[in-house]
Amino acid sequence: MIGFPVEHSLSPSIHEAALKAAGIEGSYHALETPPALLPARLQEIRREYAGVNVTVPHKESVLRYLNELSPEAKAIGAVNTIVCAQGRLIGHNTDALGFIFGLDEAGISYGNKKALVLGAGGAARAVAYALKREGAQVAVYNRTQSRAEALCDAMGLHLVTGDLLEAAVQGCDLLINTTSVGLKDPSSSPLPPGLLPRGVVVDIVYNPPTTRLLLEARQAGLPTLNGLPMLVWQAALAFELWTGIKPDVQVMYKAAQAGLQGAIRA
Repeated sequence: MIGFPVEHSLSPSIHEAALKAAGIEGSYHALETPPALLPARLQEIRREYAGVNVTVPHKESVLRYLNELSPEAKAIGAVNTIVCAQGRLIGHNTDALGFIFGLDEAGISYGNKKALVLGAGGAARAVAYALKREGAQVAVYNRTQSRAEALCDAMGLHLVTGDLLEAAVQGCDLLINTTSVGLKDPSSSPLPPGLLPRGVVVDIVYNPPTTRLLLEARQAGLPTLNGLPMLVWQAALAFELWTGIKPDVQVMYKAAQAGLQGAIRA
């Protein structure tokens, strides 16, 4: 996988476990890739790898270097999985379906619901696309309004400005945080203290497992979901793209949970 930073990622342990369970010889590496090194890193991947995952901050910027995009990746405008085929780099997006599989697994309904997406980056684009495709009414809020406007214009979503944030949060059935707030500082939240929706709260951050946003939601008696299911399901879909084999998802979950426990002890 490529990203910056990548030291927090559970992806190597998840994919290594899946490879072993499937009896496939291979390895998965986390490649720290600052933005300035992205073009050179992709040339290395083209020569030496069967595929790669893409994470922050490259999900959108990587598009210009690819030879081809899947229809879904093109519609989303972000890539989290690249398949290397005969020297060609083909971009896919498994975040969108991985997010939906995670909601389904948790029994969270989303069709015809009012959903508010916090953030406007690559993950936000995948989540918003997936929810709209499934019939949800999707609104987007981002601190940098111009990025939210671009996303809403591209996908026909509802823009939430700062003065309307409180009403949008209180009126939504499903709130999804796709920002990195809470990743490095578990005491931080993307929302002001005490501001919560009437329904489900999802935070795609998975490490730490419980962010401040999720903690406040649970204390208020709201259903919550962290980012672990999305992480595992997008990984399973990427694994299948690279190998042609459906992995054992429960093996991937166990590896992810073991990795989280190790991170907490450390």
